[in-house]
Amino acid sequence: MANYYCSSKKPTMVIIIFIVMIIQSYVMVATGLLSNEPMDSNTEFIRTSCGATTYPDLCFTTLSSHAFEIQSNPQLLAGAALSETLKTVRLTSAAMSKLAKSQGLTVREAAALKDCVEELGDSVDELQRSVGEMGKKDVNFEMQMSDIETWVSAALTDEDTCVDGFSGNGMNGSVKTTVRENIVKVAHMTSNALALVNHYAILHS
Repeated sequence: MANYYCSSKKPTMVIIIFIVMIIQSYVMVATGLLSNEPMDSNTEFIRTSCGATTYPDLCFTTLSSHAFEIQSNPQLLAGAALSETLKTVRLTSAAMSKLAKSQGLTVREAAALKDCVEELGDSVDELQRSVGEMGKKDVNFEMQMSDIETWVSAALTDEDTCVDGFSGNGMNGSVKTTVRENIVKVAHMTSNALALVNHYAILHS
Protein backbone atom coordinates (compact mmCIF):
# COMPACT_ATOMS: atom_id res chain seq x y z
CA MET A 1 0.00 0.00 0.00
CA ALA A 2 2.91 2.33 0.73
CA ASN A 3 3.88 2.24 -2.95
CA TYR A 4 0.69 4.06 -3.82
CA TYR A 5 1.72 7.21 -1.98
CA CYS A 6 4.48 9.72 -2.39
CA SER A 7 6.48 10.72 0.69
CA SER A 8 4.45 13.81 1.45
CA LYS A 9 0.80 14.73 1.01
CA LYS A 10 1.21 18.36 2.06
CA PRO A 11 1.58 19.73 -1.51
CA THR A 12 -1.60 17.92 -2.50
CA MET A 13 -3.59 19.38 0.37
CA VAL A 14 -2.30 22.91 -0.31
CA ILE A 15 -3.25 22.63 -3.96
CA ILE A 16 -6.68 21.24 -3.09
CA ILE A 17 -7.41 24.16 -0.78
CA PHE A 18 -6.14 26.61 -3.40
CA ILE A 19 -8.26 25.01 -6.13
CA VAL A 20 -11.41 25.11 -4.03
CA MET A 21 -10.91 28.77 -3.13
CA ILE A 22 -10.18 29.84 -6.71
CA ILE A 23 -13.06 27.91 -8.26
CA GLN A 24 -15.57 28.94 -5.62
CA SER A 25 -14.52 32.60 -5.90
CA TYR A 26 -14.83 32.52 -9.68
CA VAL A 27 -18.21 30.80 -9.63
CA MET A 28 -19.55 33.32 -7.12
CA VAL A 29 -18.56 36.18 -9.41
CA ALA A 30 -19.51 34.43 -12.65
CA THR A 31 -22.92 33.38 -11.37
CA GLY A 32 -23.78 36.77 -9.97
CA LEU A 33 -23.92 35.76 -6.32
CA LEU A 34 -22.07 38.97 -5.50
CA SER A 35 -24.58 41.08 -7.39
CA ASN A 36 -27.32 43.14 -5.75
CA GLU A 37 -29.18 44.08 -8.90
CA PRO A 38 -32.84 44.98 -8.38
CA MET A 39 -35.45 42.73 -9.97
CA ASP A 40 -36.73 44.09 -13.29
CA SER A 41 -38.51 42.65 -16.31
CA ASN A 42 -35.28 41.34 -17.83
CA THR A 43 -34.23 39.70 -14.59
CA GLU A 44 -37.70 38.25 -14.20
CA PHE A 45 -37.43 36.81 -17.72
CA ILE A 46 -34.27 35.00 -16.68
CA ARG A 47 -35.87 33.69 -13.49
CA THR A 48 -38.91 32.42 -15.38
CA SER A 49 -36.80 30.82 -18.11
CA CYS A 50 -34.56 29.16 -15.54
CA GLY A 51 -37.65 27.57 -14.03
CA ALA A 52 -37.60 25.13 -16.95
CA THR A 53 -34.10 23.88 -16.08
CA THR A 54 -33.15 21.08 -13.69
CA TYR A 55 -31.18 23.43 -11.43
CA PRO A 56 -33.12 26.72 -11.55
CA ASP A 57 -31.36 28.46 -8.65
CA LEU A 58 -27.93 27.84 -10.17
CA CYS A 59 -29.27 28.90 -13.55
CA PHE A 60 -30.58 32.19 -12.21
CA THR A 61 -27.45 33.08 -10.27
CA THR A 62 -25.34 32.18 -13.30
CA LEU A 63 -27.22 34.49 -15.64
CA SER A 64 -28.89 37.23 -13.59
CA SER A 65 -25.87 39.53 -13.82
CA HIS A 66 -26.27 39.44 -17.62
CA ALA A 67 -29.90 40.58 -17.56
CA PHE A 68 -29.16 43.90 -19.27
CA GLU A 69 -27.43 42.22 -22.22
CA ILE A 70 -29.90 39.34 -22.46
CA GLN A 71 -33.04 41.52 -22.22
CA SER A 72 -35.88 39.07 -22.94
CA ASN A 73 -34.14 37.27 -25.79
CA PRO A 74 -34.11 33.45 -25.48
CA GLN A 75 -31.26 33.15 -28.00
CA LEU A 76 -29.05 35.51 -26.00
CA LEU A 77 -30.06 33.67 -22.83
CA ALA A 78 -28.98 30.31 -24.24
CA GLY A 79 -25.80 31.84 -25.63
CA ALA A 80 -24.92 33.40 -22.28
CA ALA A 81 -25.52 30.09 -20.52
CA LEU A 82 -23.17 28.35 -22.93
CA SER A 83 -20.50 31.04 -22.54
CA GLU A 84 -20.62 31.02 -18.73
CA THR A 85 -20.48 27.23 -18.70
CA LEU A 86 -17.49 27.24 -21.04
CA LYS A 87 -15.63 29.69 -18.78
CA THR A 88 -16.25 27.55 -15.72
CA VAL A 89 -15.28 24.31 -17.46
CA ARG A 90 -12.02 25.90 -18.63
CA LEU A 91 -11.20 27.03 -15.10
CA THR A 92 -12.08 23.65 -13.65
CA SER A 93 -10.04 21.83 -16.30
CA ALA A 94 -6.99 23.95 -15.46
CA ALA A 95 -7.46 23.26 -11.76
CA MET A 96 -7.76 19.52 -12.33
CA SER A 97 -4.60 19.59 -14.45
CA LYS A 98 -2.69 21.17 -11.56
CA LEU A 99 -4.12 18.67 -9.11
CA ALA A 100 -3.11 15.78 -11.39
CA LYS A 101 0.52 16.92 -11.17
CA SER A 102 0.56 17.19 -7.38
CA GLN A 103 2.30 14.81 -5.01
CA GLY A 104 0.61 12.40 -2.63
CA LEU A 105 -1.79 10.82 -5.12
CA THR A 106 -2.44 7.11 -5.28
CA VAL A 107 -1.98 5.33 -8.59
CA ARG A 108 -5.75 5.09 -8.96
CA GLU A 109 -6.28 8.78 -8.18
CA ALA A 110 -3.59 9.80 -10.66
CA ALA A 111 -5.17 7.65 -13.37
CA ALA A 112 -8.67 8.96 -12.65
CA LEU A 113 -7.44 12.56 -12.72
CA LYS A 114 -5.62 11.98 -16.01
CA ASP A 115 -8.83 10.63 -17.54
CA CYS A 116 -10.82 13.49 -16.02
CA VAL A 117 -8.52 16.11 -17.52
CA GLU A 118 -8.95 14.49 -20.94
CA GLU A 119 -12.73 14.40 -20.54
CA LEU A 120 -12.83 18.05 -19.51
CA GLY A 121 -10.64 18.95 -22.47
CA ASP A 122 -13.20 17.32 -24.75
CA SER A 123 -15.97 19.17 -22.91
CA VAL A 124 -14.21 22.50 -23.49
CA ASP A 125 -13.89 21.75 -27.21
CA GLU A 126 -17.55 20.79 -27.52
CA LEU A 127 -18.80 23.82 -25.62
CA GLN A 128 -16.52 26.10 -27.61
CA ARG A 129 -17.98 24.75 -30.84
CA SER A 130 -21.46 25.27 -29.41
CA VAL A 131 -20.78 28.90 -28.50
CA GLY A 132 -19.39 29.55 -31.97
CA GLU A 133 -22.32 27.87 -33.68
CA MET A 134 -24.87 29.77 -31.59
CA GLY A 135 -23.41 33.05 -32.84
CA LYS A 136 -23.77 32.17 -36.52
CA LYS A 137 -26.44 33.78 -38.69
CA ASP A 138 -28.04 32.84 -41.98
CA VAL A 139 -27.70 29.10 -41.38
CA ASN A 140 -30.16 26.22 -41.36
CA PHE A 141 -31.75 26.67 -37.94
CA GLU A 142 -32.75 23.06 -37.36
CA MET A 143 -29.29 21.77 -38.25
CA GLN A 144 -27.68 24.51 -36.16
CA MET A 145 -29.70 23.58 -33.07
CA SER A 146 -29.18 19.87 -33.67
CA ASP A 147 -25.41 20.35 -33.75
CA ILE A 148 -25.40 22.48 -30.62
CA GLU A 149 -27.60 20.06 -28.71
CA THR A 150 -25.37 17.16 -29.76
CA TRP A 151 -22.19 18.92 -28.65
CA VAL A 152 -23.58 20.11 -25.32
CA SER A 153 -24.96 16.65 -24.61
CA ALA A 154 -21.53 15.19 -25.36
CA ALA A 155 -19.92 17.73 -23.00
CA LEU A 156 -22.32 16.69 -20.25
CA THR A 157 -21.48 13.03 -20.84
CA ASP A 158 -17.77 13.81 -20.59
CA GLU A 159 -18.30 15.58 -17.26
CA ASP A 160 -20.40 12.73 -15.89
CA THR A 161 -17.69 10.28 -16.95
CA CYS A 162 -15.15 12.29 -14.96
CA VAL A 163 -17.34 12.10 -11.85
CA ASP A 164 -17.88 8.36 -12.33
CA GLY A 165 -14.12 7.87 -12.33
CA PHE A 166 -14.07 8.84 -8.66
CA SER A 167 -16.90 6.60 -7.52
CA GLY A 168 -16.43 3.68 -5.16
CA ASN A 169 -13.86 3.10 -2.45
CA GLY A 170 -10.09 3.30 -2.65
CA MET A 171 -9.85 7.05 -3.26
CA ASN A 172 -8.30 9.68 -1.01
CA GLY A 173 -11.24 11.42 0.66
CA SER A 174 -10.09 15.00 0.08
CA VAL A 175 -9.15 14.46 -3.55
CA LYS A 176 -12.37 12.62 -4.33
CA THR A 177 -14.49 15.24 -2.57
CA THR A 178 -12.77 18.16 -4.29
CA VAL A 179 -13.05 16.67 -7.76
CA ARG A 180 -16.65 15.53 -7.42
CA GLU A 181 -17.90 18.80 -5.92
CA ASN A 182 -16.39 20.91 -8.68
CA ILE A 183 -17.23 18.63 -11.58
CA VAL A 184 -20.80 18.16 -10.39
CA LYS A 185 -21.26 21.95 -10.36
CA VAL A 186 -19.89 22.12 -13.90
CA ALA A 187 -22.20 19.31 -15.00
CA HIS A 188 -25.19 21.11 -13.49
CA MET A 189 -24.30 24.28 -15.39
CA THR A 190 -23.96 22.28 -18.61
CA SER A 191 -27.32 20.62 -17.99
CA ASN A 192 -28.94 24.02 -17.53
CA ALA A 193 -27.34 25.37 -20.69
CA LEU A 194 -28.65 22.38 -22.64
CA ALA A 195 -32.16 22.95 -21.29
CA LEU A 196 -32.09 26.61 -22.34
CA VAL A 197 -30.81 25.68 -25.80
CA ASN A 198 -33.62 23.14 -26.15
CA HIS A 199 -36.17 25.71 -24.97
CA TYR A 200 -34.92 28.25 -27.49
CA ALA A 201 -35.11 25.68 -30.29
CA ILE A 202 -38.71 24.88 -29.38
CA LEU A 203 -39.73 28.54 -29.20
CA HIS A 204 -38.13 29.29 -32.56
CA SER A 205 -39.79 26.37 -34.29
